[in-house]
Amino acid sequence: MTNATDLTWLWILLAVLVVAGLLYVLLAPRGRGAKKPPTLDEHSPDQAEAPEAGGEVETLPESAAAPSTETPAPTAGRLTRLRDRLARSGSPLGSALLAVLSRDSLTEDDWDEIEEILLLADVGAGPTGEIVDGLRTRVRVEGVRDPAAVRAMLRSALLEIIDPELDRSLATQRVTREDGVTVPAVTLVVGVNGTGKTTTVGKLARVLVADGSSVVLGAADTFRAAAADQLETWGARVGVPTVRSEREGGDPASVAFDAVRRGREDGTDVVLVDTAGRLQNKAGLMDELGKIRRVITKEAPLAEVLLVLDATTGQNGMTQARVFGEVAGVTGIVLTKLDGTAKGGIVVAVQRELGVPVKLVGLGEGPDDLAPFDPAEFVDALLGDPA
Repeated sequence: MTNATDLTWLWILLAVLVVAGLLYVLLAPRGRGAKKPPTLDEHSPDQAEAPEAGGEVETLPESAAAPSTETPAPTAGRLTRLRDRLARSGSPLGSALLAVLSRDSLTEDDWDEIEEILLLADVGAGPTGEIVDGLRTRVRVEGVRDPAAVRAMLRSALLEIIDPELDRSLATQRVTREDGVTVPAVTLVVGVNGTGKTTTVGKLARVLVADGSSVVLGAADTFRAAAADQLETWGARVGVPTVRSEREGGDPASVAFDAVRRGREDGTDVVLVDTAGRLQNKAGLMDELGKIRRVITKEAPLAEVLLVLDATTGQNGMTQARVFGEVAGVTGIVLTKLDGTAKGGIVVAVQRELGVPVKLVGLGEGPDDLAPFDPAEFVDALLGDPA
């Protein structure tokens, strides 16, 4: 009886094993071609893409960790790129002047042509008169005709009018208030719509990071949600935080104040505050800019007020410069869209108008195409390489 029972249990055990084996064969993935669960690097609409804080959607890396930040290109030597770009566009200002000045004898018509070239390049009437008078005197006295000598003479005249002695450095050092509290260097960035102001703020953050400074961004353009999103994206790429309003249309002055306070608490070197693009004929908006200045200075003194101008706007930019100079107390100019244009004379005109230097120039659309302005490099770019 015992042997029969044992035999029965043995058959039951074998049956269980057979059933288990069949289930494994039926349910297990079939070979190497079996489909695996989706991972973050595969194109699953729920996992492969996710919005960043700024609202844009980007593909996530393979791991769930935060993406690594970019390392901006060094700022040294950036302006040398302008020489190549102006050369590709024909460097019209420098080449036109050199062509006329190299003629065997210069008539009144030739001098009128030189004056017209400078005016069309937006040098401005006053500086143009000074350049032409100086060149006429040198040509008459020295009888210059050799192309190399003409180039050297013109280079000297342009460099003098641009004024290489102006201080073009940016204030990036933390300062100590009267009460002994150390605060960041605060830079307010202003300008009208369409000049590339928010993009310039993002590129300036890259310049400062490349030079070793820590930065906080303040998105005080609260009337355009895309501006805060854009600025936040620029900052995230180089590991820079952005302080922004929780709602569209929030108080710009409050955002600016919070950004400066965040910078002070974090021990940041520089706080960059972006502002809404303002038309110079909108008195209410200009009043608001004055409010932002007043609120910021309760927390920290303003180190810089940078006015962003489009180099292609010509003399219309002078109107903008005058109004912002009166309201915002501009300390420096950022010229955008300077590459490949005959409007290089705007550098001279805007400096004369405001009595403040051009400190940075935009050379193109790349993220590191913002360069500290160097007068000698700029003039050499306008004139092209000597023959």
